[in-house]
Amino acid sequence: MTLNNIENREGKPVPGGHEDPLWDGHRLRRHVQARGAEGLSDREVLAILLAAGGRRSPLLVADRLLARAGSVAGLAGMHPGVLARLPGLGPGLTARLLAALELGARAMCEGPREGLRVQRPEDLHALLRRNFQGLDRERFLALYLDTRHRVLAVETISIGTLNLSVVHPREVFKLAVALSAAAVIVAHNHPSGCATPSAEDLDLTARLDRCGRLLGIPLLDHLVAGAGCIVSIREEGWPADHSCAQAIP
Repeated sequence: MTLNNIENREGKPVPGGHEDPLWDGHRLRRHVQARGAEGLSDREVLAILLAAGGRRSPLLVADRLLARAGSVAGLAGMHPGVLARLPGLGPGLTARLLAALELGARAMCEGPREGLRVQRPEDLHALLRRNFQGLDRERFLALYLDTRHRVLAVETISIGTLNLSVVHPREVFKLAVALSAAAVIVAHNHPSGCATPSAEDLDLTARLDRCGRLLGIPLLDHLVAGAGCIVSIREEGWPADHSCAQAIP
C-alpha cells in the first residue's frame, strides 16, 4: 500500500486524500479553538499534529503510533530515525511531532526548574521524572547550582544507548565555569528500570568528584533514575576514596 494508492476501511483503494471517513479535522480544530485540547483523546491530539502532511488518515497514523510506542510517553522516547521510518510519517511530520513533544516537555519543566532550591535529593525527583519519562536510552543531565543551592540551569550532557552514556568531565564543568556555578549535581536514567548504580556509575562519580574539587565546584550528588525509583549515590555510598567530599546540606 503506497501513499498515492491507499485503501479505506473496506479495503477499497482511494487514489488520494485521507482514507478514514471518520476523520473530521475541522470539527477537532473547532473544538480546540473553542474549548482547548484538554477534552481530546491522545489519538485526536496526535491526529491534529499529523493532519498537516501526508495522505494517510491522521487518526489511522495516530493509532499505529500509539500501538507501536504504547503511550505518548513511549512515543517521546522513540529515536527520531525509528519514527521517520514508520508508515505515514517521514522527515517532515517526524520533525513536527518531535518539536511538539519537546515543547510540552519544556513547558512542564520550565516552572520549577530554574530557581528551585535543592536541600535534599527528593527536591529534584519530580524534575528528573519529567526529563527521563519514556526514554529508551540513557540521558545524562547536569544541574548547576548557585551559592544558595538554587538551580541555575539544567543541561543535557549526553544521550547514549540502552545501557551506556559516554560522559567527559570537561563537558560537565564547562558550563559550570561559564555560569559561575557554586556546585553541580548530575543525574542519568537506566532504561532497564533498575536504579542500582553500576560500577561504571561509581567510577564516573569519582572522576567528576575529583575534577569538581580541583575546580572548586563540588559535585554534590549523582542521582540514578529507574522505574519508579531514584537512587542517590551520595546516600547509598559515595566512592570510598572520596567520602570526605561535600554533601548536600
